[in-house]
Amino acid sequence: MKIERKKHWETVYETKNPDQVSWTQEIPKTSLELILSFGLSKTARIIDIGGGDSKLVDCLLDEGFENVTVLDISAISLEKAKKRLGEKATKVNWIVSDITNFEPTMIFDVWHDRATFHFLTTTEQIKKYIETARKSVSGYLTIGTFSENGPTKCSGLEIKQYNENEMETVFKGGFDKIMCVTEDHLTPFDTKQNFLFCSFKRQLN
Repeated sequence: MKIERKKHWETVYETKNPDQVSWTQEIPKTSLELILSFGLSKTARIIDIGGGDSKLVDCLLDEGFENVTVLDISAISLEKAKKRLGEKATKVNWIVSDITNFEPTMIFDVWHDRATFHFLTTTEQIKKYIETARKSVSGYLTIGTFSENGPTKCSGLEIKQYNENEMETVFKGGFDKIMCVTEDHLTPFDTKQNFLFCSFKRQLN
């Protein structure tokens, strides 16, 4: 299953440009605002889960953040991001990994995920994701998923929709909800996808 998932995403990034995939954002406004709302220093360790060739990393570097990691199952997507960033790419830690197979080697202050979590549709996958976040996050989570008013599929794959209560319940073992907001993402095809963004703070045990 993991090999099939990897093959699917490598094919997507190999055959399509940013204007041909629904998740493209010129400016990841909500993600950036949530991360900045945590009031962290520029040396904070931030990881973007499923970042692909998202421009969040560009924005974080422009804001002066010095310890940014981007993880994606697709090596091709990360190569696209590196090419776009040019010399700046050397400032970023790039990791090719399936999130359900990821073994972190450091503790992160911020774990950001826009549109990866909702692709995990089995109890086992979700459990592994949360266990990994618990192990490796000391500060904050910000998760963007399709809401109950969002799509039921993306890139030809089934997804899992969430409402605010469900998100709070899923992450309550280790994280306290700060806030949730919904927003319509306008795709490059001029269609709307309703997202739910939630931020959480790591519980102190």
